[in-house]
Amino acid sequence: MGLFDKAKELGEKAKQQMAEHPEQTEKYSDEGIEKAGDAVDRLTGGKHRAQVDQAQRAADDRVGE
Repeated sequence: MGLFDKAKELGEKAKQQMAEHPEQTEKYSDEGIEKAGDAVDRLTGGKHRAQVDQAQRAADDRVGE
């Protein structure tokens, strides 16, 4: 089995787990998006807070689909 086959298999398994546990998926994705946004805010000194918040909302909307 090649590397790409393994990656595809893992992706399919992840999709299956997400479908079986949507509440956990949403919870963990929200936490990850929030932490990533907070890290960017810290690194930029909050200079781009509005853009970061907008990106966080867009990411959350996309993951929620």
